Amino acid sequence: MIRTLLADDQEPVRWALRLVLDAEEDIEVVAEAADGAEAVEKARYCRVDVVVLDLRMPRLDGVAAIRRIGESVNPAPAVVALTTFDVDEYLFGALKAGAAGFVLKDSEPALLVDAVRAAARGQGLLDPQVTRRALRRFAEPAPRRRGGRDLLTPRELEVLRHVAKGMSNAEIAGALVVGEGTVKTHVARMLAKLGLRTRVHLVIHAYEHGLVDDR
Repeated sequence: MIRTLLADDQEPVRWALRLVLDAEEDIEVVAEAADGAEAVEKARYCRVDVVVLDLRMPRLDGVAAIRRIGESVNPAPAVVALTTFDVDEYLFGALKAGAAGFVLKDSEPALLVDAVRAAARGQGLLDPQVTRRALRRFAEPAPRRRGGRDLLTPRELEVLRHVAKGMSNAEIAGALVVGEGTVKTHVARMLAKLGLRTRVHLVIHAYEHGLVDDR
């Protein structure tokens, strides 16, 4: 069972999220928080696996809450950030602070469920609606350093470009006409070569170091 904490300052939103998550047999919402400070406090004492956290909250904003959860909770739960992209200037900071991924509030409920499950497995999930747009908007200008380009094979770079578009392993496999297991292997090797933990950090690294382009 994936023990989950919901953190959002709007009670109707928390109610809706709880309905979605509690409907799943493998997910249980065990606590709620109405602001960032309360989210940190409850993450410390409720032994949760995943925190679903809005990035705009009173007392302590989402980015700071994510950072504090990572620093003060042991073992630290994974965090899935919720955002309304067009007005939220904290998104990229949340990913850098350690969020396992992000989901738009108006996305299909199934995407949130998938994000919670991926986070619980130690993986990441980026909402495909805004993956490229978000990272291009919030990422710092790509440095001139190669950032690991020389470590990756041409095929791995090709897979990375698809990952950066928000495509799933199955979609990448279809585009490249290879097995899904082959794609998973390429992703795992890239993570190992670049010293990264999750798919989310792989995409961030790719944009920051100019490993993908706008094609």
